[in-house]
Parts: sequence; C-alpha cells; structure tokens
Amino acid sequence: MTGLWNDLLDCLDLAPAGANAHEGSSQQLEYRRLFGGQLLAQFACAAQLAAPGKALKSLHTQFLREGRTGEPVVYRSEVAQQGRTFAAVRLTAHQERGVVAVANASLHTWEEGSDRQTTEPVPPLPGPEHAVELGLLPWESRAAADLDTPKSEPAEYALWTRIPPASHTFAPALLAYATDLTAIGTALRPVEGVTQADAGLAFTSAVTSHTVWLHRPFTTGDWLLLRQHSPLAAHGRSFARGDVLTRDGSLLASYAQEALLRFPPREASSVPQDQ
Repeated sequence: MTGLWNDLLDCLDLAPAGANAHEGSSQQLEYRRLFGGQLLAQFACAAQLAAPGKALKSLHTQFLREGRTGEPVVYRSEVAQQGRTFAAVRLTAHQERGVVAVANASLHTWEEGSDRQTTEPVPPLPGPEHAVELGLLPWESRAAADLDTPKSEPAEYALWTRIPPASHTFAPALLAYATDLTAIGTALRPVEGVTQADAGLAFTSAVTSHTVWLHRPFTTGDWLLLRQHSPLAAHGRSFARGDVLTRDGSLLASYAQEALLRFPPREASSVPQDQ
C-alpha cells in the first residue's frame, strides 16, 4: 500500500501550468479509466490554490467524459467571487481529448460560533477481523457488513477507514477521494445476484455527479466512519448520500452521488420495486 499512498500524494501536489492553471499527474492504477476520486481530490487542491487563505467548504463535480489513465490533468480555475470570508471558484479539468470534468467550489474562512448537530450514534469500530480490501483506497478500512453481497440486502453501508497522517492542506482532498468509491455498490446491495464485480456484464455504471460538503476542519490519521445509503435507483440512475463522522460522533462532512446505473431489459425486473 505504501507505493499507492505515495502515488496518491504525488498526484495532489499540483504544479503551476500557466495563468490560473495547475497540472496534476494521474495515479498509476490498473483501472479501466481515470478514477473519479482522483479528479475530486485534485479539484479540491486546485480550488484551495485559487483562493489561498480559505478552506474548502463544498465541491460539486460533474463528470462529462471518461478520463484516460496515465495522462496528466490540467485544472483551470476562475475565481467567481472573493470576499473576506467566502470565495467561489469554477474549475475545469482538461486532458488531450478535451474537458473531462467541471466543478464548482465554495470556500470559507473557519469561524467560531454556536455548534449543533443531530445525527445517529456512531457504532463501535469493528475489529481487525472485519478488514476489507478496497483496491483504490491505499489505507486500512473495515466494515461489519459485506458491500458486494449476492443476497438482497438493505441499500445501506457503513465503512470505517483510516486515512494516514498527511498535510492538513490535503485533508479535504483525501476525504473527497474516499467518498467516491462505494456509493454505487451501496445502490446495488438490494439487487439479488448482482455485485460490483458484474460491472460491464449485468449492468453499466459511471458516476455522473458528486458533491462533498465539509462541515468542520479536521486532520487525517484517525478512524472515520462513512455511513451511507441509497434511497433510489430508477430510470437508469442511482443516487446515494452519506455522512463522515469521527469515532466520537462529530460530523465532519456529508456527500451525495448520482450515477448511471443501467441494466439490460431482461435484468430490469430483478430490481426491487421500492428501489
């Protein structure tokens, strides 16, 4: 995992590429296309470079076309608004074939003030026997339930993950990266006999948009709970949303993802009617 981790950190170290532009390398992954989590993470870094002195508050990304692995990505930014405490940045991600994704970022200078949250209690951290291997996450993760189950299960999933210690400027990017991996799998859990391993055979999938909201400043290095559910899969699309919480229950972030999830006509009847 050390090589994958260092490779990811290298991708977040964006280099100047002209006026209002930065370039990032692409991960060295054995994956069929550019991983959307990489784009999310690099968008987060590019937004913070465009509005220095402010922290990322939200990032809404639309994936327009499949990106190519092994090819760098150039991020062009436009600061639409820059105030004393808030900023808004528009970003585009370019490869040789053109624009692969666009994003709108909102940034904020952290302020003190009243603090209230209403969330369900956080369960205990599962033991080491519940370790799970998620190839695109180069750090330790655990889950009490199986994401890829052939049984029909509730469209819910709770993933514990521990991002290694890293620069605080990379923390929002690394968290955004982690939220991109299991939303489609969560939407598939109610579909009997189908798992993510059946992509390209039993179904076609691709993320179309992803939004992350950062609620509190944080540092990496401790366990985080990504608690998500998919309330809907219909009309060739899936939708999932989730929260990121600390072990003591502090709500750090929330996220939502829409994806293409298309079944051949003969498979469509296997989708439960309430999904």
